[in-house]
Amino acid sequence: MIRPISLTVSVFALLGTALTAQSHPEYIRFNPSSAKGALYKPDSGPAPHVAVLLIHRTNNFMSHPATTELAKRGFLVLGMNPRSDNNEAAVSFEDNALDIRSGIEFLRRQPGITRVVLFGHSGGGPATSFYQAVAEQGVPYCQNPAKLVSCGAALANLPRADGIVFADAHPGVSVNVLRSLNPAVLDEANPNRLDPALDPFDPRNGYSPNGASHYSDAFKARYFKGQADRMNRLIAMAKERQAALSGDNDVLVVRRGEGARIMELDPGIHHATVRPQRLLKNDGTVVTQVVESVRPVGRSTAQQNASFEATRVLTLRSFLSANAVRATNALDGVDWCSSNNSTPCAVQSISVPVLFTAMAGHYFVRDNEIHFDMAASRDKEFIVIDGATHNLTPCTACENTPGQYSNVTKNFFDYVAAWINKRF
Repeated sequence: MIRPISLTVSVFALLGTALTAQSHPEYIRFNPSSAKGALYKPDSGPAPHVAVLLIHRTNNFMSHPATTELAKRGFLVLGMNPRSDNNEAAVSFEDNALDIRSGIEFLRRQPGITRVVLFGHSGGGPATSFYQAVAEQGVPYCQNPAKLVSCGAALANLPRADGIVFADAHPGVSVNVLRSLNPAVLDEANPNRLDPALDPFDPRNGYSPNGASHYSDAFKARYFKGQADRMNRLIAMAKERQAALSGDNDVLVVRRGEGARIMELDPGIHHATVRPQRLLKNDGTVVTQVVESVRPVGRSTAQQNASFEATRVLTLRSFLSANAVRATNALDGVDWCSSNNSTPCAVQSISVPVLFTAMAGHYFVRDNEIHFDMAASRDKEFIVIDGATHNLTPCTACENTPGQYSNVTKNFFDYVAAWINKRF
């Protein structure tokens, strides 16, 4: 079912130069699905007994920075691409758990491996947490009638991982889509018909084209409710079309579905933790304080929001499976467990040790504090990496002085390695 192949020059070219950091990475093909992976081993030192698995809903993680950084720190690392890599329209989110199962089973067969830790970066957070929740709770977790999509019996008896590292995990692409919708759209068939009272790009509502926008509390309340209302309408429309097709699939196009996340435009929204949390500074020290995001202000415009780049081209299945979630308010009234693509829902059903990390140069700081608070694991930890981008690199745009955040990548992976070694 699984065949390791020594990487050739052509595969190196496909995966990028990051692979050269390890002497003998192997390309792993998983059959019968189209999932694939790259296996990284330490170049020297003791044989690893802990393996780390990275995966995302759609992204290429075969050359993710964690593959080489964690292999350098003594771990066996498998960077996987799921069956729906680079194709959001092909996503059947629940089935991606079968790819994670293949990866875990493969790693547990490797000589000396006694523990497998999942690494959930960004959209890998909802993917890995969903997998572990089903592995621990069984298929009833994802067959709840309240779910927009029910999983199949193929997800029974998934082997459990031993822990999860969440690296700036988002709450779910479902929630990201919700918060990115332009709620001013009055007619899905004519997305240029807008309600001016909900237009995030109208200066009368607080928008600034040249700097930080500042929306009033009254506008934000209307806006977040409007986003929830639009999402709920899209869900009803998708379900109606699916029923008319007797469960068959079809294209779903969501115009003005990107670029209207006002927390990127207004730095006062989700800008900090609500109470003191641990912050890993650039010099390697850890302090405890209310942590402010240092992210730069986003620059979305009305023209971008009206363009094709703000359009989501999905299918009915991929929308309901991964891109939809019920809500009454997009910021704090989300029905977390209506979607299987939901980190806050899944962590409530997980018992293994979990590490939540947030990057202070991005806008998921508050979300990861929420994940930490909702997590059921007794062994749980939360830390923010000062000045790190979502890609785990220094945020030069956030710096007050050159090199202010120059050590964030090393600091982050050193911390992750120490956390894993302490437990396993």
